[in-house]
Order: sequence, then C-alpha cells, then structure tokens
Amino acid sequence: QGQLAESGGGLVQAGGSLRLSCAASGYTFSKYAMAWFRQTPGKEREFVAAITWNSGMSYYADSVKGRFTISRDSTENKVYLQMNSLKPDDTAVYYCAEESSFVSPISDAPQYDYWGQGTQVTVSS
Repeated sequence: QGQLAESGGGLVQAGGSLRLSCAASGYTFSKYAMAWFRQTPGKEREFVAAITWNSGMSYYADSVKGRFTISRDSTENKVYLQMNSLKPDDTAVYYCAEESSFVSPISDAPQYDYWGQGTQVTVSS
C-alpha cells in the first residue's frame, strides 16, 4: 500500500523560507499528479500547488504565486515545496497528495486519493 510522508515543517519568522518534502513509497502504479494542500482549524483544505508527474507542469494558488515553487524528483519519488517570503497567513498544516488518474481541476482536493499525515508550518510575525 502506498504511503506519503511529509517533512520539513517548522517555525519560521515572517519573510523566512522553508522547504517541504514529500516521499512516496509503496506505489506500484504511475502518478498523474502530486500536490500540496494546507489547512487551518475550522477551514476547508486549501490548494497550494500541484505538479504533473510526467510533464512537470506546475500550478499554483494565487496566494502563493511568486513565493512558492513546487518541484519533483522522479528518480527519488519525491515532491518538494520551496516556500519563500513566508507570511503569518501561510501558517497551516501542509499536506502532500497524490493521484494516479487525470485530475480536473488539478486544485480539487476530493479527487486526490492518497494523502500524507501533514506537517505543521508556523510563521511568526
């Protein structure tokens, strides 16, 4: 059974940077896309960024464009989220997600079948 494991979260001051990693293991099927979502208490899970596995096309929420970069390492079966110029509003639990079938829109969380446990990112002002 496939598993996704996030790492790299933590506490950082506003304006700082963090790099999240997500390692996929145990999958026997090919991926269509991997994505990052985030969630704060009382709110729905919010799309952050996604990348298609074969073509490497990337997609971002407007709130993170120009600050966050998603990338993948196909040989290591990992996806990364480089987060720069962090703001207190970026504070959330960040989740990695994977889907093997076509996803449209790519930002639609319910279409992703596999999720990690999440990693906390806290940005202090």
